Amino acid sequence: MIRLLADENFNNNIVRGVRLRHSDIDLVRILDVGLSGTDDPGVLEWAANHQRILLTHDVATITAFAYERVRAGKPMPGVFEVSLTVALRSAIEDIVLLATCSEDGEWEGQVRYLPLR
Repeated sequence: MIRLLADENFNNNIVRGVRLRHSDIDLVRILDVGLSGTDDPGVLEWAANHQRILLTHDVATITAFAYERVRAGKPMPGVFEVSLTVALRSAIEDIVLLATCSEDGEWEGQVRYLPLR
């Protein structure tokens, strides 16, 4: 099972829903690990150092920084960009599916967009 990190502005209703739906999923928030206010490259660095896929709504900047890490040959465990318009239930189901059916390293160097459908 993969490990997840929710970006600072990630919808906490989705985080709570994932935790309620499947309590074994290893999901922490930026706030939980003391990274509030950290810039995007710093968040991606922390995620890489802790082998966590980043959950974010920030399609404007995170994607560019993530691919910059990949081009530089740095580790980037993955980013799941969750649309702000996706229904909560759909976002929760997709994250639970990805978290429980994926293996460590499967999303290395990739940015994926949710919803999956």
